[in-house]
Amino acid sequence: MTAPRFDELIHAPTRLSLVGLLAATEWAEFRYLRDELGLSDSALSKQLSVLEQAGYVEVRKGFVGKRARTSVRLSRHGRGAFDGHVAALQEIVARAGATLVPPGA
Repeated sequence: MTAPRFDELIHAPTRLSLVGLLAATEWAEFRYLRDELGLSDSALSKQLSVLEQAGYVEVRKGFVGKRARTSVRLSRHGRGAFDGHVAALQEIVARAGATLVPPGA
C-alpha cells in the first residue's frame, strides 16, 4: 500500500482530473485527453509540461501516416504520487466522517 502523501502538484483540479484519467489507462492519446477534459490544446500542453517536468508523465510523439500523434502515460513516479495523494484524500475524508454528527442527533 502506498503511504498517504498530499501532493500539491497533482491537487490542482485540472491536473487531478488529468492524472486520474491517465491512471485508468496504459497510454492515452492527446486528443482523447483534450476532449475528455474539455481543454484547449494549449491548456492541455501546459498541464502535461508541468507533469512531465516533475517526472509524473511520459510523453511519446510519433506519426501515423503523415499525422503527428502524441501519447501520454503515467510514469512509475507519477503513479506513486497519485496513489499517495488519493490515500491522503481518503484519510481526510475518513477523519471528516468520524467527526460528523448524524442528522437528527
